[in-house]
Amino acid sequence: MTQTIEEIKILLNGLTDKKSEILNELQNDQRVGVQKLIAKWFRDQEKIELAHLKFQTMMEYETNLYKKNIKLIAGVDEVGRGPLAGPVVAAAVILDENNTLIGLDDSKKLSKEKRQYFVERIKREAISYGVGIASSTEIDNINIYEATKLAMQRAIEQLNQSPEHLLIDAMKLPLNISQTSIIKGDATSISIAAASVLAKETRDSLMTELGKQYPQYGFEKHMGYGTKEHLEAIEVNGIIHEHRKSFAPIKGK
Repeated sequence: MTQTIEEIKILLNGLTDKKSEILNELQNDQRVGVQKLIAKWFRDQEKIELAHLKFQTMMEYETNLYKKNIKLIAGVDEVGRGPLAGPVVAAAVILDENNTLIGLDDSKKLSKEKRQYFVERIKREAISYGVGIASSTEIDNINIYEATKLAMQRAIEQLNQSPEHLLIDAMKLPLNISQTSIIKGDATSISIAAASVLAKETRDSLMTELGKQYPQYGFEKHMGYGTKEHLEAIEVNGIIHEHRKSFAPIKGK
């Protein structure tokens, strides 16, 4: 009895072996719908293979440290250096050596749905994670660079296990912990990518709440960045305590 297109679709969903006899048989099925399903299956398999390869590449920093018997590796990253309002938020994440966070990437490259999916997994599967915040007032008082370091240190302090090594996105911290500063670390280290996603979702949640408090500014849409909408809202409504008064064009208002 010939299988229906829908039955074949379900069958392919559970298939992972390119050399499968079932796949060979299906490739001889001349129906256009079947051939389209097979072509899609091969495209999907290629995406999965590429994701696995990227994951292995993003594990290289961690793997090299594991080989030296350094197990508690904290990836550290921040989000929110550029906005005109709101805090800078950092996260620190210690992943399990055998983590399988395939598909995790720099937070800017992931959809909100993907970020939320990975945040749930990170919180559930990580050895430890912490979040640190430096307020807009602190940013104004000590400058954004120092406030970023402060937020990162606070995130590390929230870890329930002391890290043996830090992998940090393009920063060095004044801490007595060995560390590696990695340019574009959120795209090249799985631990930093995890911190990037956690920091991004935490800050977005904070700005969404701020948007509810001050609906006239639309914080939940632009997250405090200097969009046209935000700048117009400042012109009409003035600034609030969450605005960074040391940042142009707010400075002097």
